[in-house]
Amino acid sequence: MHSIRITAIAAAVLLTAGIVALVRHGRAQPADIATYEPERMNGFKKPEPAELKKKLSSEQFAVTQQCSTEPAFHNAYWDNHKPGIYVDVVSGEPLFSSLDKFDSGTGWPSFTQPLKGADIVEKKDSALGMVRTEARSKVADSHLGHVFDDGPSDKGGLRYCINSASLRFIPVEEMDQAGYGQLLEPFVKAGLVKAPTHETAILAGGCFWGMEEIIRKIPGVIKTTVGYSGGKTADPTYEEVCTGGTGHAEAIQVEFDSARLSYETLLDYFFRMHDPTTLNRQHNDVGTQYRSAIFYTSEAQKQTAESVKARWDKSGKFKRPITTEITPASKFYSAEEYHQKYLVKNPGGYTCHVLRD
Repeated sequence: MHSIRITAIAAAVLLTAGIVALVRHGRAQPADIATYEPERMNGFKKPEPAELKKKLSSEQFAVTQQCSTEPAFHNAYWDNHKPGIYVDVVSGEPLFSSLDKFDSGTGWPSFTQPLKGADIVEKKDSALGMVRTEARSKVADSHLGHVFDDGPSDKGGLRYCINSASLRFIPVEEMDQAGYGQLLEPFVKAGLVKAPTHETAILAGGCFWGMEEIIRKIPGVIKTTVGYSGGKTADPTYEEVCTGGTGHAEAIQVEFDSARLSYETLLDYFFRMHDPTTLNRQHNDVGTQYRSAIFYTSEAQKQTAESVKARWDKSGKFKRPITTEITPASKFYSAEEYHQKYLVKNPGGYTCHVLRD
């Protein structure tokens, strides 16, 4: 018994030391994570430590990369009762749901199980002179916390004791726009949120880099993809489109929640972000690939587009007539990967789009 007591005290001292170190180096802050795209998780490459230190707070880095432990009762989510999901702060990989969260009295976020489909890696941990089961994320290999067998017996008996610093919380009302709409069904069934209604729009107004950077931030927009539409060449490359010979325009395919963002409102943003009066041109970008166009996907979209265009033509905002073409949507071809969210990958890169009042 004496040796067990000494071991426990030593473990407590080590844990306290780690906690003090984290307190001195600052509390966790939300990391900047772009919209989650499940199809890209297979190709996720964990950033180098130097890059992670720039993106994460010192506490987040210490916990996820150095297996430290944050202070109990002094962390972001131990007492968070809002509905939503918890994702890996490094990769955005979805890990846990508020529907499985419970008050364990320990001062750390506790869950009875991971999200369905989440792949939590469990490893033996003997670091503090006792045998525990460490929990790590699979995609980013982040240290999350530990798994214990003292959870609610009616929920399987497990307790996933997780550090807040390893997590980012996505409120249920933001899940769809953040890219986690496929995980909403349990929240819909629980009556915590209405099922989203998705609609697709295809718009062209010059270089697609600048347009996407504005559109992706509009409340209600779920997903943006830059590409080519309106031409005759199948599977065009960027180089081919740049010649003007394919007939395609640089375009944005926009998936949006029509319950939160109407097509009319989206088109108002569209006319605010570019000059629709310059035929086949946006500033220094010249050619049919830079034309202003609305590619409608339904008769209702066509009628709305014509109405919005007429309203903006009469608004007095422009000195010349609007030349925006309104035409049926043809096949949309996704552009090369390096074009997607170009200005997120290259801050300060070229753009000629500004959202006007």
